[in-house]
Amino acid sequence: MGIGLDISVFVGQLVSFLILLGVLTYFGYRPLRRVLDERASRIRASVEQAELTRIEYENVREQAKEELRRAQREAHQVLVDAGQMRERLLSQAESEAREQARVVIEEAREKIRNERESMLEGLRQRFAEAAISVAELIVKESLDVEKHRRLIDQALEERLPLREEDLLE
Repeated sequence: MGIGLDISVFVGQLVSFLILLGVLTYFGYRPLRRVLDERASRIRASVEQAELTRIEYENVREQAKEELRRAQREAHQVLVDAGQMRERLLSQAESEAREQARVVIEEAREKIRNERESMLEGLRQRFAEAAISVAELIVKESLDVEKHRRLIDQALEERLPLREEDLLE
């Protein structure tokens, strides 16, 4: 042969190659293919799981945003309600303080009125006693004190009546 090809060696090598190819296919390629397929399915499952996780993350994120908006609205409403309550309490406290001040002023006026009446009554009694003393000295005799006191009270009442306007001044 001219090219240096020995057919028997060639056929032997070809048969050896085909046997080796068959053995490798049966024992190597199929298990390798099975491992690669398992790995590809695990990768696919991981990608699907990652996609589901991403979708779930987006849902949770949106829920968190909505919850935050709701909490902000509630916080704003709480602040508005607190402001209104503060105004009501201030108004109520102011009304109560005014009422208490009015009561205190009225009590003070009543006390002043009573003290004035008491002072005027004391002045009347002193004046009556002084008038009787002076009259006793002038007349040089003993007078009926009660009778004269009534007369003096009557004269004072006619000339100096106690009026409520005078007591309030």
